[in-house]
Amino acid sequence: MINLDVEKKKMYDVIGAIHDVHRYLGPGLNESCYQEAMELQLRESSISYQREMSFHPTYKGVPLQSTFRIDFLCNNDVVIECKAVPELNPNHRAQLFNYMRLLNKPCGILVIFLPKFADIQRYFYDNESKNILAVDGHVIKNFRDI
Repeated sequence: MINLDVEKKKMYDVIGAIHDVHRYLGPGLNESCYQEAMELQLRESSISYQREMSFHPTYKGVPLQSTFRIDFLCNNDVVIECKAVPELNPNHRAQLFNYMRLLNKPCGILVIFLPKFADIQRYFYDNESKNILAVDGHVIKNFRDI
C-alpha cells in the first residue's frame, strides 16, 4: 500500500519550483512559456527532471507504436502536466491519471498556470490497488477493471 506521507515529501520541492515560476511570470502566458521557465527553475533548484519525456504504452506486454509525451518527470517519480487554460475539464485529469498508471509512477501534479494563483492539484497512484488517490487518501479513480 502506498505511503502518502512519503510520496507527499517527494513533491515538496517540485511544488516550490512551480510556485516560483508562477510568482515570477504571473498569469496569462502560454503553456510553452511556463514549461520553459519550469525547466530553468527545476535546474536552478537542483531537482532532477526530464522534459517532454516520450514513452510507448504497452498492450499485454507488447509496446505500441503510439507515443505519449509528458511535460516533466521529476525525481523519477513525479509526473507533471502543465496547463494554461481558464479551467480544467475531465480530460486534463484523465491524461495525468493515465500517464501515472502507464508509467507506474506514484506521484502526479496537474498545474494550471492561467489563474491569478496557480492551481496545483496533487494525486497519487497506488500500483497495488490500481487506485488514483487524492491528497487526503480517498479514491478518485480505480483502474482495477481496465
